[in-house]
Amino acid sequence: MARAVGEAEPTMGEKQTVAKPQLLQGNEAIVEGALAAGCRFFAGYPITPATEISEVMSARLPALDGTFIQMEDEIASLGAVIGASLAGVKSMTATSGPGFSLMQENLGLACAAEVPCVIVNVMRGGPSTGLPTNVSQEDVMQARWGTHGDHPIIVLAVSNVWDCFHLTVKAFNLSEAYRTPVIILSDEIVSHTREKFVVPDPASLTLVNRETPEVPPEWYIPYEDTPHGVPAMGIFGDGYRYHVTGLIHDVRGFPTQQPEEITAFRQRLFRKIQQHLDDIQLLETESADDAQVLVVAYGSVARSARRAVREARLQGLRAGLLQLQTLWPFPGRLLAPYLPQVRAVLVPELNFGQVYREVLRVNQGETRVELLSRIDGNLLTPGEILAKLLTL
Repeated sequence: MARAVGEAEPTMGEKQTVAKPQLLQGNEAIVEGALAAGCRFFAGYPITPATEISEVMSARLPALDGTFIQMEDEIASLGAVIGASLAGVKSMTATSGPGFSLMQENLGLACAAEVPCVIVNVMRGGPSTGLPTNVSQEDVMQARWGTHGDHPIIVLAVSNVWDCFHLTVKAFNLSEAYRTPVIILSDEIVSHTREKFVVPDPASLTLVNRETPEVPPEWYIPYEDTPHGVPAMGIFGDGYRYHVTGLIHDVRGFPTQQPEEITAFRQRLFRKIQQHLDDIQLLETESADDAQVLVVAYGSVARSARRAVREARLQGLRAGLLQLQTLWPFPGRLLAPYLPQVRAVLVPELNFGQVYREVLRVNQGETRVELLSRIDGNLLTPGEILAKLLTL
């Protein structure tokens, strides 16, 4: 830690730890955040532009007595992550669009079986092979609805190296707290941008571990309802054995066709997320309180938007920024209070308007909402966003 002003010099023999700044890439910061959060298992398959996460994990995990496995494909990767998590290990995988598509069946299994894990999707242009080395934000709706059926999901979006570290820690905390997969959406620009960053001492971080049973194995009910909606999770290998299935199941994990059991299970899955929105929905603001026009942005575009907002202020336009760090559950309740206060909202995105449509849904005619879309694999610049702001 750096010495504070007025703090005494360390005496001879006293240990002194000085945090050194590093020039970290976004992908590297995701790894640092995962390791600081306690991740000790990674299974994945290399894919542009997420490959650096696998590369760094392959070197760092063994040194921490963790396990790295390069799997034969992305389906198997998430399957291995689910298995490791059931055995009690905080686990993660990372991929990009085509690999994320392959993971959807096992993502549904993790949702149904309530297995905590973290999945990083570094977005690139699609569909199919698309634009492997170019930026996009085209997987927002896939992250919400990619796996079939009604299901809750938590999706966080990173926009800089600070986010890559701290929101990865947050992703593991949310996953462990609510027994659910958590998706981190990065993009090619964020993941390949380097910034000076001081990795915090893990001891300074607030970490969450899954709740484990306080009863002996013979009394354990693996999917028991609780006031906060999250059942304690028995660890395989610690004497706790239970049925794990993707089928809709009763409180003991066995498939059921009883309407009351089906309804209770599915309602609890949603309730455990909905009643904890204060913890899950994250939003950063800049100059939003007195704004005449508001930008709603996320990912790499939020960085351009932040600069555009500052430039607009210098030109006399009271612009503000809402940077969405949680995309799902969509933080409409945090956005809504700002809408009646501004004459227009701009949503810049690297897609055809996936979050724009969510903002429209929340807006309900309160103000004017405009889309600034770019779909050619290039970043929206501060100048482009500023030019649009000045017309609102």
